[in-house]
Amino acid sequence: MAVADAPEGPYKDLLGKPLINEIVNGAQPIDQFVFEDNGNYYLYYGGWGHCNVVRLKDDFTGIIPFDDGEVYKEITPENYTEGSVVFKRNSKYYFMWSEGDWGQSDYCVAYAIADSPFGPFRRIGKVIEPDPEVALGAGHYSVIHISGTDDYYAVYHRRPLGYTEATARQVCIEKMEFTREGEIKPIPLTFTGVGPSKLKRSQVVK
Repeated sequence: MAVADAPEGPYKDLLGKPLINEIVNGAQPIDQFVFEDNGNYYLYYGGWGHCNVVRLKDDFTGIIPFDDGEVYKEITPENYTEGSVVFKRNSKYYFMWSEGDWGQSDYCVAYAIADSPFGPFRRIGKVIEPDPEVALGAGHYSVIHISGTDDYYAVYHRRPLGYTEATARQVCIEKMEFTREGEIKPIPLTFTGVGPSKLKRSQVVK
């Protein structure tokens, strides 16, 4: 955990040690994602096919038990590999993760929807997949939401065609669309991404 007085830094270590530095429920302590809901902060993390969620102290200096006394809740959905992301839309909780091997062409993103930030998260399907005409290994995803709108954007990395090294990555952004029922439409890979957008002062990117 690191802190700074400005978004661009400089950052300094807050604790002098890792916030989580042990294997619990089989979850590798990587790919952390912080989500705020009703004044509570939750940290989702995991690798090696397991995902946990913990509740953070308000000052982020540690983790505290849930109301039921549990500290590490395992919420692993089907086919989970790593790369947890959570957001809330229309009172529903969307949980997204990476599937496959990050070094292989089949790396992709899937998602689930639940009524609680703790699930149960039942896999709905893939939302970003490799496209042999555009790029391979498209995964490890995050979401930008423009405050006060229903505009959501997918941010992810992929490997350009013609590159074979797993670490050859491009960071890309695409617009997200939803069905009337609230499911995420498959997000096509493009070479253009999204164009510039003007924001009002009151709109904060979350």
